[in-house]
Amino acid sequence: MKIVFGGASGYEQVPGLDRVAKRYDIAFAPDDASLKAHLPDAEIFVSWTYTGSGLEKNWSLAKSLKWVHWCGAGVKPVLFDGFVTSGVVLTNARGIFDQAMAEYVLGMMLAFTMGLPKMLEEQRARRWTYRQSEIIKGSRAVIFGVGSIGQRIGEVLQSAGVSVVGVGRTARRTSTVFGTVLDRNDRLAAIAKADWVIAVMPYTAETSGYFSTAEFAAMRPSARFINVGRGNSVDEAALLAALVENRIAGAALDVFRDEPLPGTSQLWSAPNFIVTPHVSGDFKGFEAAVCAQFLDNLERYSTGLELLNVVDKRAGYVHAK
Repeated sequence: MKIVFGGASGYEQVPGLDRVAKRYDIAFAPDDASLKAHLPDAEIFVSWTYTGSGLEKNWSLAKSLKWVHWCGAGVKPVLFDGFVTSGVVLTNARGIFDQAMAEYVLGMMLAFTMGLPKMLEEQRARRWTYRQSEIIKGSRAVIFGVGSIGQRIGEVLQSAGVSVVGVGRTARRTSTVFGTVLDRNDRLAAIAKADWVIAVMPYTAETSGYFSTAEFAAMRPSARFINVGRGNSVDEAALLAALVENRIAGAALDVFRDEPLPGTSQLWSAPNFIVTPHVSGDFKGFEAAVCAQFLDNLERYSTGLELLNVVDKRAGYVHAK
């Protein structure tokens, strides 16, 4: 059984993979030439980068491929037509980044309630300005995206005394932290009641421009917006206008439509706005965790068991339970 790791040049880049080096034919394809050489007889392809590792360009060579594993949560770069319509199974790294992203969201909330962005400005200016902070306990959050990441954010916030509401593709009862999940038809009413609007949605046609003028208009002047999902879900011009006109109290984005965020973007200087460079899920040691998860699934594959984290290729994500 041949396994090709796209975007990796050797075992040193994939911590823990050496444990199975003698059991499988493992090849590394850090560039297009090596991918062309190894892909034709590969049964499993692992993308060790988030950009597709050249799979789409060389798809015609993937004659023996049965399984693609994506080492991230979002799988948009691999959802090209030829792959989506094929019988090749796709899995992802669902679950690995949940805790880190939940802590990021809580950290951004605390930064806002403490007035940290303003205090850092005043520190640089050597100004001592007294202010009172806010308490997050008793506040309300609406979380858009009720998969494993959204669920973990909800659990962490609930443990801090924040009440949480979930919005998904369909309204339903669940056994998760949300209890009842609302759908898009209820989004504006949910936003109007929230102190925190948190986006964790995947990249799909349905989520493109989801948060636009109407959504920001529905927010309270005291509410804040946080996006750790995908940059395509936010109309950045509408968000900028809401911030500049003080119609919302603040926002923190870890993802953007264009990354890196261009230096010419007005978002860099928007008031009460925090920019982070797509880091909410990346914690020290996450590469080893991603590899361990893949190896667990590889054992299942090798023994004929059902794979975990199978992505619905047409929907673009693993269906939430």
